[in-house]
Amino acid sequence: MTEKEKCAVGLLYNANYDQQLIQERISCKDLCQEYNGLKNSDSEKRNEIVRKILGSAKENICIEPTFWCDYGYNIEVGENFYANHNLVILDCAKVKFGDHVFIGPNCSFYTAGHPLDVKQRNEGLEYAHPITVGNNVWLGGNVVVLPGVKIGDNAVIGAGSVVTKDIPENAVAVGNPCKVVKSIG
Repeated sequence: MTEKEKCAVGLLYNANYDQQLIQERISCKDLCQEYNGLKNSDSEKRNEIVRKILGSAKENICIEPTFWCDYGYNIEVGENFYANHNLVILDCAKVKFGDHVFIGPNCSFYTAGHPLDVKQRNEGLEYAHPITVGNNVWLGGNVVVLPGVKIGDNAVIGAGSVVTKDIPENAVAVGNPCKVVKSIG
């Protein structure tokens, strides 16, 4: 089983020495760097490059520079997607955003994690678990979403939150760790 195949099924894998994964990251980061260097007025070229980066994207998407991700092809973006400046997506596993998602500045989505066992961690092993963000979700600035988290439809995540566990639909959740504080509707 290749390191990429191990990653895809959620097993520990080593991305540090696997030439295929290294090359895929380099190619993606080159595209991110190109995207981040474009003028805001060059919307046609920005749209072209971001669609080369992302695995799939519907219409009406806007990702303000700077934007960084590891592979790009693991990211799915729905209709009417907006991400403010300094978006980071470590997409070793799938990251799926529904329709009408609004992301504040300085937000991060991390599918990658590292073992607690020091020997495994020092060997460079990591794991990746997918992240899913539903429809009509708003994430305030400086939110961090950790591996394996699902955020339900219509949820609002308060600024500065660290989302370590699933958030149900129609919930307002805040804090570190992020917890539901009330229901919407």
